[in-house]
Amino acid sequence: MSDATVSEPGHRLKPLTPAMLRELSVRSNLRGAAQSLGHYGMIILVGVLIWKVTSSYGVLWALPLMAVQGYLVAFLFMAVHETAHKTAFRSRGLNLAVGNLSAFIIGLPYEYYCLFHWDHHRYTQDPDKDPELIVGVKPATDTQLAIAYSGLLQVAGRLRLMLGHAVIGKVVVPWIPEGKRATIVTEARAYVALYVLLFALSLWFESALLLWVWIVPLIIGQFFLRPYLYAEHTGCDTTRSAFQNTRTTYTGAIVKWFAWNMPYHVEHHAYPSIPFHALPRLNEIVDGEIVYRGRGYIRTTRETWAWFRKHRPAVR
Repeated sequence: MSDATVSEPGHRLKPLTPAMLRELSVRSNLRGAAQSLGHYGMIILVGVLIWKVTSSYGVLWALPLMAVQGYLVAFLFMAVHETAHKTAFRSRGLNLAVGNLSAFIIGLPYEYYCLFHWDHHRYTQDPDKDPELIVGVKPATDTQLAIAYSGLLQVAGRLRLMLGHAVIGKVVVPWIPEGKRATIVTEARAYVALYVLLFALSLWFESALLLWVWIVPLIIGQFFLRPYLYAEHTGCDTTRSAFQNTRTTYTGAIVKWFAWNMPYHVEHHAYPSIPFHALPRLNEIVDGEIVYRGRGYIRTTRETWAWFRKHRPAVR
């Protein structure tokens, strides 16, 4: 990528000492609770505003609020991600509770994602083994690229996969071990059953509440989330080094907060046991070794878009 900077020749990473790693790896129920409650609190607040505006003035007047809600709801993906690493809280139970709730809201079964993400860390940027690359959209035209950046195909794909697991009861994707496949089927069926129940209750009460404060915002939010996710690895090297196969994007405090500090993505991939709240401190230590640096998400999105266009498959 054009914005990449390379360490000075001969400069070598000063590794974290065991003491530094232990200190940075300390997990905190308090920090996790503050982050989770803050994020969910914003979702509830904006949701109440959406409902009041739609009830009083109509849906069109609430669209700007739905866009805000979309960003908030879609970025619950970060809660799913952090709890998948079991680093959001010290308590395993809290990790599972917040992780499952967040995963249900964004339509991404939690246990399935944990296994998917484990292989992503093991095989980052390996085109044959990294699940993100295996299921990733490979746009051949500008239209397909624009659709990919909307995130809608990705959401449709994971919902279709979840329905397949629930209805057919068979799991064939390679990142799910044989011994876990029954669990993934049970999880998918539980998610689908709960979605059906919520849909039935909405019809029973003749309420569009969930549609306007959850479903529509979740769809809108993909337009924010997908470019963010593409910034993490697109155009980076296909090596085993996290300092070369991943990008850290330098951005504002608000974005970092709602993304649970995951813009520090090189740091996360290099030391995945370090919780989200310690990543800024880790960045101060390893910043000089980071090869791919995004300077804000607008600029980085332009660069990842250009990379996809340059490397898209030939149309036959």
